[in-house]
Amino acid sequence: MKGTENSQVAVPALGFRQSMTGLHTWAGLALGWVLYFIFLTGTAGYFDTEIDRWMQPELPAPQIDLPAADTVTVLLARLQREAPAAERWFITLPADRNTPYPQFFWQGASSSSSRLTVDATSGEAFTARDTGGGQLLYQMHWRLHYLPRSLSNPVVGFATLFMLVALITGVIIHKKIFRDFFTFRPGKGRRAWQDAHTALGVVALPFHLMITYSGLILLGFSLMPLVVAAYYGTDPKGRQQFIADAFDPPGLLEPAGVAAPLAPLGPMIATAERRWGEGRILFIDIRHPGDRNARVLFHENTDDSVSTGREQLVFDGASGALLHTQPPSATATANSAAKGARDLLIGLHEGLFAPPLLRWLYFFSGLLGSAMAASGLVLWTIKRRQQTARRAGGPGAGLLLVERLNAGVVAGLPIGIAAYFWANRLLPLDLADRAGWEVHAMFLAWLAMLIHAALRPPARSWAEQFAIAAGAFGLLPLLNLFTSDSHLGQSLAAGDWTFAGFDLTTLGFGLAFAWAARRLWQAPETARQYSPRTAMGESL
Repeated sequence: MKGTENSQVAVPALGFRQSMTGLHTWAGLALGWVLYFIFLTGTAGYFDTEIDRWMQPELPAPQIDLPAADTVTVLLARLQREAPAAERWFITLPADRNTPYPQFFWQGASSSSSRLTVDATSGEAFTARDTGGGQLLYQMHWRLHYLPRSLSNPVVGFATLFMLVALITGVIIHKKIFRDFFTFRPGKGRRAWQDAHTALGVVALPFHLMITYSGLILLGFSLMPLVVAAYYGTDPKGRQQFIADAFDPPGLLEPAGVAAPLAPLGPMIATAERRWGEGRILFIDIRHPGDRNARVLFHENTDDSVSTGREQLVFDGASGALLHTQPPSATATANSAAKGARDLLIGLHEGLFAPPLLRWLYFFSGLLGSAMAASGLVLWTIKRRQQTARRAGGPGAGLLLVERLNAGVVAGLPIGIAAYFWANRLLPLDLADRAGWEVHAMFLAWLAMLIHAALRPPARSWAEQFAIAAGAFGLLPLLNLFTSDSHLGQSLAAGDWTFAGFDLTTLGFGLAFAWAARRLWQAPETARQYSPRTAMGESL
């Protein structure tokens, strides 16, 4: 027994910071490609309205300065003509950059309509190409497009949770994080990547923590469905009741089944504008129009407020009397600090309140987050290359797969996004499901880049794909010149910074990718980056 005890070798326990290093590495790697996709497509969403307009050059200038009463009269006449038996009419007024044109839809008249963007003066739909626009690109970061919501919500939720773990452990393992932020050793292989990853994580760390935590709050009902199910059950009726209790104002009634004409909306609009100011009405939600129990809900525009909570006014649809005023943080049953906190975090996440300068800061912070995720993925492969260089047999199949996926995802996804814009200009205008084919073009281009990365050496595939990205983005202004009247020269002359800003931004991305491709192609360390001999030398 004594000899057995003496033969045992004590294994030193890992320290707290060392254990956090392992957790940081695997939390970031496990869903790193998903996180990169979420960050990059979500970042595009901060300019979704501007992308929408670029992708529909036929649309006129925004109609945000028209009187609300005139616009409502036009849209209400169309709703009464097309869906007189609907259970709900919903009108969005052009109030700011987020809603530049009026929209409407209805529910319950044999079938619900899709949201339709129309001219404020005629009520007719604009004649513009079918496109998913920037809004669809933005929605990809939480819907993952092709996946059902029952699958995309858990995937995005767990990826976001892993991101939060990676951020917290990243702060823990860098005990001299601010000193490391000012340390950069270019041309030093793994050390350079480590310095870049640290700097990218620190420079926008408050944004990354905010966007990650608030993203979890946004998905709270999906990640913790049992909280709702415990009180409301699991059937659709119970969930509808929860939504009504949490978000609807008091005073809403079921239809009485007794016909009554809808009261004029003009006096209601005047009441709302006296309370909020002109141009501050965002939504008008009409429940059970034509019924004695009709209700008309007015929602305040919150473009100048961080919180997404809106004050609501509830009018009797038959008499036009003001029934209720609901504060932004209230529910149907009580004032709610929890709802107020949720509205604040969602507002910070979406950034709809942000003026132009702050929106650009959001955008660049999102790009830094994308670069942080990408550099972490590359750093992992470089470290594993160094480890495998010490062992006979070379790198395993897993490492080779990750190396190629890194190139195909990190460099290939921007190419796919550029293909989305190219498809918008090149697909026939009368193509069936044109918006869907724009998205298919994006993912087909991305798939081609993944195949390219699988067939080429990693060091070369990075340079080649960055060169493709440079052309794909840099030539977009030229494509716009030949396919629309809103080209860069015309938009600059007219002071139209929506079109000019899009073209200049894509040109800037093209130049950045061209610079990266040139550096990767010419730098001697690129060809040796994956060499076992070099990796062994760097590890000494």
